[in-house]
Amino acid sequence: MKNYRGFVYIMASKRNGTLYIGVTNDLARRVAEHKAGVNRGFTSRYGVKTLVYYECFAAFGHAVAREKQLKEWNRAWKISLIEDMNPSWHDLAADIGVTEEMVNLIRIKYDIMTQC
Repeated sequence: MKNYRGFVYIMASKRNGTLYIGVTNDLARRVAEHKAGVNRGFTSRYGVKTLVYYECFAAFGHAVAREKQLKEWNRAWKISLIEDMNPSWHDLAADIGVTEEMVNLIRIKYDIMTQC
């Protein structure tokens, strides 16, 4: 994953639940942040914590363009895309190296930062 500069990902609250499409330069860190619930907003409000789909790009700009494209898609197309890669809607976080320890460290770091 280190050879890639950008990632588009889809998080879900549950199978066929609320979806969130995002872009990042560090997929494992960003997914761990979602799981830790440290970024207040849409994903924490709706419990969107399961990584169900991602794509890797050599250039960050290509990832941004793909994110914009996917956000324009209708829901049925997004679900089809997810199910082509991940038919069981399995949480892919562990597959990309996200651990519970990583999530907990992010929570601790966030707690320290918000206390300052």
